Amino acid sequence: MDTLIVEGGTPLCGELELSGAKNSITKLMVASMLTQESCTFHRVPHIGDSRVTQAICEALGTRFTQRPPRTLEAHTPQLHSSEIPLSLASHNRLAIMTVAPLLHRQGRAVVPAMAGGDRIGPRPVDFHLEGYRAMGAQVEVRDQVYYFETEGLRGADLALPYPSVTTTENLLMAATLAQGRTFIRNAAIEPEVMDLVMFLQKMGAIIDYNVDRTLVVEGVGQLRGAAHELMPDRLVAASMGAAAVASGGDVFVRGARQADLVAFLNTLRRVGGQFEVKTEGIRFFRQGPLRAITLETNVHPGFMTDWQPPFAILLTQAQGMSVIHETVFEGRFGYVEQLQRMGADVALYDTCLGGGRCRFAASNYQHSCVIKGPAALRGAQCAIPDLRAGFTYLIAAILAKGTSTLTGVEHLDRGYEDLAAGLQGLGARLERRT
Repeated sequence: MDTLIVEGGTPLCGELELSGAKNSITKLMVASMLTQESCTFHRVPHIGDSRVTQAICEALGTRFTQRPPRTLEAHTPQLHSSEIPLSLASHNRLAIMTVAPLLHRQGRAVVPAMAGGDRIGPRPVDFHLEGYRAMGAQVEVRDQVYYFETEGLRGADLALPYPSVTTTENLLMAATLAQGRTFIRNAAIEPEVMDLVMFLQKMGAIIDYNVDRTLVVEGVGQLRGAAHELMPDRLVAASMGAAAVASGGDVFVRGARQADLVAFLNTLRRVGGQFEVKTEGIRFFRQGPLRAITLETNVHPGFMTDWQPPFAILLTQAQGMSVIHETVFEGRFGYVEQLQRMGADVALYDTCLGGGRCRFAASNYQHSCVIKGPAALRGAQCAIPDLRAGFTYLIAAILAKGTSTLTGVEHLDRGYEDLAAGLQGLGARLERRT
């Protein structure tokens, strides 16, 4: 298990270039299995989640070819198996996404129910299962394994209880080759979902997007190979922007797109952070003190839940009492206890401290927090529990007085490409040890 040793107290300054989005490449790799023809992806990130997804696809029959500098070719002339190995399914939550290509090409899919990923609360696949049942698949759950069978999927009118990203993407892929027309109502409309839509359209799919969050898919007889350049990773862009402002630094994030970050940029401006949008990217910096605000996460186009943990660190440096209301994942605040040990003044509550509609209003989940700042953080030993919490600890360590030791660095590798080297290039004093 690798360790990061961080000596805090240095503002981040310089330039960093984004790679393609983690939450895009994994779904695109699975989507490539919908065709027997070759697909090519550009701006592919070298991260843990893409390697795990590649291994899952390879186990089913996909052949991958790497071409420098960031091009990946995926070709699945035949599927050799309809079963996902448990050893691979436990690493991330992408296994359930393979159901669409397996059913269309094999008529059968066997997926272990055990899924890996960040520990931010349970993420059941009930929406996925009900969607496939409505499209004509037989779905059974036996001994912690999902079994799907069909003689051919058909279009259906699907209304999601919640605009789940992975459910939307899963049923979207299923609908492209289903017989007839499929309506996906209350669909997720995140930029990564739209990136998948654009790739599927290049492959020959017919997908319309209505203004009421409804995706309408007309099934086609077959899909063809296509080339696609991934959207830049807006999660990394926001993480680096928050780190730059929190540390009192000045960082240019090359490749960051304003259209993907509107809610983040508005919130950053409210707290007193500064940014400058340029053709090639966005510059993040700070001039003067930060001020406390109230923040509420939501589905797109709201403030993204994955932006919340690094922004919480930023709020520890703001003057006054800030409030965060988490409405997407009930377990997102798992990182708070460690921040308290580092000197952050943060209190958690199970009540809704926000004005928006919240699924957790009648629950006992601690999904709101109050942050009092500015706080003088101090170095500590931290065990990283998941991807976003890990980057939050890393920002805190960079701000803190003294030395911090972070273990579980492999969680960061899932979504951040060569993060230690990138931060060293921005002036951070840290060292990765094996």
